[in-house]
Amino acid sequence: MLRERLTAEMKAAMKAGEKEKLSTVRMIQAALKDKDIEARVSGSGTGQIDEAEILSLLQKMIKQRNEAAGVYEQGGRPELAASERSEAAIIASFLPQQMDESETRAAIAAAVAETGAAEPKDMGKVIAALKAKYAGRMDFGKASGLVKETLAAK
Repeated sequence: MLRERLTAEMKAAMKAGEKEKLSTVRMIQAALKDKDIEARVSGSGTGQIDEAEILSLLQKMIKQRNEAAGVYEQGGRPELAASERSEAAIIASFLPQQMDESETRAAIAAAVAETGAAEPKDMGKVIAALKAKYAGRMDFGKASGLVKETLAAK
């Protein structure tokens, strides 16, 4: 479904002459092809990554763009930083609606109860349960801090 949406967006960007969106969507598709090739070589499944892995890839790409933008800003290159942030926004448009902090806290509480986690060393179980249910919708960088905080309070 997401693959079809990417193709449709690429065609629309071509017709509309949106060069930046077109190049960003092509970059996403190239990264997808790389991941598909990795999956084929490793012999896992159909040779194509699934939706959850695509969402994870998109989040990783957004994180890379934001980090690069920060480096460019520190280096006094605001035009390059703006370009990176623009690419991150285009990539983010393909992700489902992100969970806010209250939804994240509720999901963490449910995952802690579901996994029976009782102390900080059980954090891995909780994060794995969250990734299985909320891939693409939750910022796991922030969530890990909240999980740690929740388990430390027990």
